Amino acid sequence: MHGSAFVGWLLVVLCGAAGAYCLLRMRTGSAAQRAELRGEGLMGLGMAVMALPASAVAPPLWSSWLFVAGFGAMGVWALMRRHLHHAVDAVAMVYMALAMVLGHDGSMSTGMGMGVGMGVGMGSEGAMGSGGPVSATMPMGSVEAMSHGTPGGMPLLTGLLLAYYIVFVLASGVRLVPPAVVSGGPVGAVACVRPPVVAACRVAMGLAMVAMLLTM
Repeated sequence: MHGSAFVGWLLVVLCGAAGAYCLLRMRTGSAAQRAELRGEGLMGLGMAVMALPASAVAPPLWSSWLFVAGFGAMGVWALMRRHLHHAVDAVAMVYMALAMVLGHDGSMSTGMGMGVGMGVGMGSEGAMGSGGPVSATMPMGSVEAMSHGTPGGMPLLTGLLLAYYIVFVLASGVRLVPPAVVSGGPVGAVACVRPPVVAACRVAMGLAMVAMLLTM
């Protein structure tokens, strides 16, 4: 993720709290509900770990492949359970983990290519002799822009995932609005039904997924 450390910590707190709450709610409900809560909780905790700012915790190089394996297994499990939303969640996390790996390799190859090009330019400068000096220097700001300015992943797939999660958050958020129930009292007082917290956790994790996709 290329966002600020503050945004990263907000995602860690949001996803961690939602995932922990879903895992705590596994003690109640039917077997199907417990399986769904287990998927939500594991996904929330995995998102929290992935959103950790690199400035605070430097992840090892193999951590992205661990994310790929873990979320890939969760995606297969979700498909077997016919939980399509959980499967999309797993696909999105695998995609972001692969983008982290490929982005790291791409930045390394870009840096190596620039180093070779600068070496060739300096060699040609020495070979030219009296032909005039040729500048082979490049400002450090341009190097940083070239290595970090390009977003990771494929824009089309990122856009499709963003569209899915935006629609999911909007549709789920509308369903969270409690309907007004008119009581039978003489004054016609209005009582509101409190929305389920688990559904609110899903919306929160959907918003976190949008933020993570935007900061790739």
